[in-house]
Amino acid sequence: MARESVKARQRKREYLVAKYAAKRAALKAEGNYEALDKLPKNASPVRLRNRCQLTGRPRGYMRHFGICRNIFRDMALDGKIPGVRKASW
Repeated sequence: MARESVKARQRKREYLVAKYAAKRAALKAEGNYEALDKLPKNASPVRLRNRCQLTGRPRGYMRHFGICRNIFRDMALDGKIPGVRKASW
């Protein structure tokens, strides 16, 4: 599990990216890089990291489900993800 401070930082970055998205797009379209440089650093979408929605784990993230592989496995075995079952052949 990630620390709560790490999760809070990620939520703050997500909020800032959403808040400044339109402004960033407009500044980039007109080529005003000086004004773009004055925006907060965390408003850049590059600074976001895909993290598990339940645990905050940054690695082994499954984009389609929004969770890490460990939680995915537990939920799939418990039958909590519709349409997913263990492979057997």
